[in-house]
Amino acid sequence: MKSILPLIAVGFLWFISFLHMYWAFGGRWGSSAVIPVKEGEHKPAFTPRKWGTLFVAILILLASIIIVVQGDYLQSFQANSLSKIGSIVCAIVFTIRAIGDFKYVGVFKKIKHSQFAKYDTWMYSPLCLFFGFVYIILLF
Repeated sequence: MKSILPLIAVGFLWFISFLHMYWAFGGRWGSSAVIPVKEGEHKPAFTPRKWGTLFVAILILLASIIIVVQGDYLQSFQANSLSKIGSIVCAIVFTIRAIGDFKYVGVFKKIKHSQFAKYDTWMYSPLCLFFGFVYIILLF
């Protein structure tokens, strides 16, 4: 029996990918809570560029495809060494994202009082841990 967790992860990843595409093409909804801010300032820690945001959207979409292939949800594509390596890479990337950079993002961030930091604590980092967990499950 196949687990529902990978399919839930795919749904979240598709939503996040399409949200990044929306932002890349000028959308503003939700964008005020997704960029970390510098300590003591209200300036963003970085300014995302259109192509960078679009690249992130594509990477997230590819990450969802790895789940679908590694989880054997498609008959035409069987899990293989490439999907296994992709799962390992995704598990590492999402887990590192959840742990963070020890300043702006992740569980161990120092800047904790911005709108982004609150969302990161309660939504973004736990979601990344969930994704990392799903990729690890798919490896076994």
